[in-house]
Order: sequence, then structure tokens, then C-alpha cells
Amino acid sequence: MRTLALRGGARVTVVAAEWCDAFGVVTRGRVQLELRDGEPGPVLGRDAGFWLRGTGVRALRNPGRRTARVRIVTPRARTVTCQPTHPPYTSYR
Repeated sequence: MRTLALRGGARVTVVAAEWCDAFGVVTRGRVQLELRDGEPGPVLGRDAGFWLRGTGVRALRNPGRRTARVRIVTPRARTVTCQPTHPPYTSYR
């Protein structure tokens, strides 16, 4: 598990290989999802959880002035191979 801190107005690119099977939870502030086509996505507040695989999100952005924090949880018990063409409910063995 790791924590991502986004200062006010900051933007972090979502790299598929690094975020494969990652689940994020906003623990402080607000985070806006930026969609693959560059359009702004939903703004998520505290305690909002989200998957990134299969969603078309290309970046996370803090629309506020204060630092936002996101806890990132990734599976550790097994090795996962990302295949972004599959829907998010596909299981890997």
C-alpha cells in the first residue's frame, strides 16, 4: 500500500503498467479523474474508492488548493499481467 499526495492543482499521469489492478481511496481532499480523451471526469471526495483498470482514466488531478491524498492498494499475493483490452471483471490465473 502506498499514499499519493497531490498538492493543490497538481496532476499525476496514470501509467497502466504501474496502476494495474490498483484500487484507490481518497483519504483527504478531492481528486478529479481525467479521461483518456482529455475531458474532465468525475470529482471524487473523501472516502470515495475507485479502480483504474478499464476505466479510460489517463490522469488524476487535484482541483482544490489543499493537498489531497489517495491510498493506493495493489495485490501482492500474486503476479498480475495487465491486458487493458479486457473488461475490468476478467480474472487472471
